[in-house]
Parts: sequence; structure tokens; C-alpha cells
Amino acid sequence: MTTLADKVIILTGASRGIGAATALELAAQGAKLVLAARNASSCHDIQRSIEDAGGEALSIGCDVSIYEAVEQMVADTIERFGKIDALINNAGIIDPIGLIENTNPADWANNITVNLVGVYNGIRAVLPHFYENGSGTIINISSGAAHNPLEGWSSYCSGKAGVYMMTRATALEAGPRGVRVFGFGPGVVDTDMQVGIRSSGINRVSELPRSSLAPASEPAKALAWLCTEEAADLAGEELSIRDGAFRKRAGLPAIAM
Repeated sequence: MTTLADKVIILTGASRGIGAATALELAAQGAKLVLAARNASSCHDIQRSIEDAGGEALSIGCDVSIYEAVEQMVADTIERFGKIDALINNAGIIDPIGLIENTNPADWANNITVNLVGVYNGIRAVLPHFYENGSGTIINISSGAAHNPLEGWSSYCSGKAGVYMMTRATALEAGPRGVRVFGFGPGVVDTDMQVGIRSSGINRVSELPRSSLAPASEPAKALAWLCTEEAADLAGEELSIRDGAFRKRAGLPAIAM
């Protein structure tokens, strides 16, 4: 399958979980990948898998909370591949988990910096390139936590709510200039982040059995589909993987009732 043949896509948080699964799915569909994580070495196994299958990938160490690092990542991508077609803002953290009065203020602020400012940094860095070319795709990873508060997740919920509004603001400004912007909620997925959530014992999400969690391959397939022209009419929307109509269009199985 080469649905995304020759598309150049930057994927943050690419070393594990949804990011790693998405990297492999995008590469399988023909995309050229920039795999970004705090440490480039953490993406080397994913890069090697892509290259062994005949694909192209570049691992870059990038702390999304630092604008200059993100700006350099964009410059390195253009130097290597000559263009950027899409940015998937996937990097994110859940900590600190805890009631507000028990959280460390510096840790709380860091969550907002990574989860919200990191998204802004990515958007800010790619928009000039997208405007110059008259096209581009931005996908921001959202969450049900953007719309519903959960005990112990005050920083995560606040950051994701900000990402929701960042998606809308970017779509308003950049949509008329040829840039497609999406918010995408991947649902509750079986990742390392969920291990930490379960161990916290705080709120109803921590009580979900592992058997009820979705495989990372599902949001990976949905994210790859959002990078195609088939999803163009959904630009500007906040999309949920649990929406039946969306799942059907993205080629995912219906959710069992």
C-alpha cells in the first residue's frame, strides 16, 4: 500500500506507544518519516524497522517544549527531504497524576508546557513552510480529557483543553490558506502511559482492565488516513476514534456493542 507515497511527515513522540505504531503504519503506506523524541536513539529501532522494509526515516532528538529545538527539527527535515507535507503533534505526558493540593507546581507547569506549548511550537514552526507551499496537514492528538474533567488529571485535562482550542484557532487562521487542521482523540489505548495510569488508582480510567484497551494499531491507522486527501472534508474538526462514521471511513472495525 502506497497511499502516502513520497509524503514527508513529522511525527513527534515517535519512540513508543501510539507514536511508534503510527510511524510503522505511515511508512507502510509510503510516507517518509521524521521520528522525533527527546532522545533520537529511542527512535532508532523504529527507524531500522522502517528502513529494513525499504522505507525512509530520520530520527531527531527534539524537546517539543523548546521552540528553537522544534524550529531546528523543521529545518533538518527540509534539508533532508526537501519539504514537509504533514505534522502529527503526538508528543505528550500524563504526569503529574494527583489531586491538585498534592501536585508539585513545577511538574504541573511542565505538563502544560509539553502538552500545549509543545503543540504550539510545532504549529508555529511548520506554518511558514505550509503557507509558502499553499498546503499542509496538522494533526493534534486530543483526548476526552479535553472536554471532561477527571480527578487527579488537572494538568493533563487543562493542557488537552488548550490543545482543542489551539486546533480550532489554527484551523480558523490557516484553513483558508490551504492547511488542513484536525484534532484527533485516539481513545484509551494499551500503551506505557496506561500502565502509569492504572498504578495511580485515581479516577475511573485507572480502573479499566487492560483487556478493554484498544491496540495502538487502531489510532495509527486512523492517523494515517487523516493524512490522505480522503479526509479533507473533515478539516477543522475534533474527531473521535469512537465515532462510528469516522471509524468506517478510516477503515476501522465497528465497535462491538
